[in-house]
Amino acid sequence: MSKMSSDPVRHALNGPTMGTRWQAVFHAAPGFDPDPLRAALQAAVNEVDAQMSTWKPDSALMQLNRAPLDEWFAIPARLAEVLRLGLEIGRASGGAFDIGMGDAVRAWGFGPDAAEARAIRAAMAAPRRPAHEVLDIDGQLVRKRAPIALDLNAIAKGYGVDRLTETLRDHGITAALTGIDGEMRATGLRPDGSPWAVAVEAPDPERRAAHSILALEDCAVATSGDYRHRVEVRGQSLSHTMDPGHGAPLRASAASVTVLARSCARADAWATALMVLGPRAGGDLAARLRLDALFLMREAEGIRPRAIGALFGGDAAPG
Repeated sequence: MSKMSSDPVRHALNGPTMGTRWQAVFHAAPGFDPDPLRAALQAAVNEVDAQMSTWKPDSALMQLNRAPLDEWFAIPARLAEVLRLGLEIGRASGGAFDIGMGDAVRAWGFGPDAAEARAIRAAMAAPRRPAHEVLDIDGQLVRKRAPIALDLNAIAKGYGVDRLTETLRDHGITAALTGIDGEMRATGLRPDGSPWAVAVEAPDPERRAAHSILALEDCAVATSGDYRHRVEVRGQSLSHTMDPGHGAPLRASAASVTVLARSCARADAWATALMVLGPRAGGDLAARLRLDALFLMREAEGIRPRAIGALFGGDAAPG
């Protein structure tokens, strides 16, 4: 008579969200039914998308964008949480991370519409104040003190990953690897006691290959780069990362920036901020704030890395 194994069973769940797919990998006891958990995970990311999408005209974010100036407007708690974090990182980065770039994102063709010359000229000419100078938040109430088009694409996917992790924990899963479109969060360890392996992608638009492998435990990782999510405008291939100083796609920076942080939303936002600042200013700020970041720069000899922080074994803040 054969004995039934008591070894944990690997589960890999996934589903659609935000124009890509979410994933969750974990191990559970034999007989575990993943279907209720899969439904809960899908509901978690659906909630994020319903509140923060710029592709859904009826999302809570788009309703806020249409709200009158100088009036308090009620928003859902999760959207308020992400807005507060976005404003915090906006202030800390000196405006390099700015959630008020929605008009530029849309004009240049990175939203639901194709790039449009008149909208591009308007976005580049528009006087800009960073979102952290324009928005007031009091609990779940928001007030806009100047015209602004909010866009959370540089933080919402990371927050979606955090919600996947929280949902797993609510269902008793405390060791897992979750992700959306390359933004990843690891909790706990694998059943054999080893950390979760996550690749840092080489910044190559022609192929997918690993530059290096991270071993993660209770840590999130996000990468911003110039080699994916591009549009063609007048024969030029442009990256999706917006430069708040010009209302246009970033022209010169690192090929990619990878950030490790305690939450994926935080890693996601800081990866964009450091990408905008560039290897020198961004690297110096990361060192001062004790962030863990990896800059990959294209040079004639190939890819040159600059590592910041203890987790990457790189530069430290001055003592």
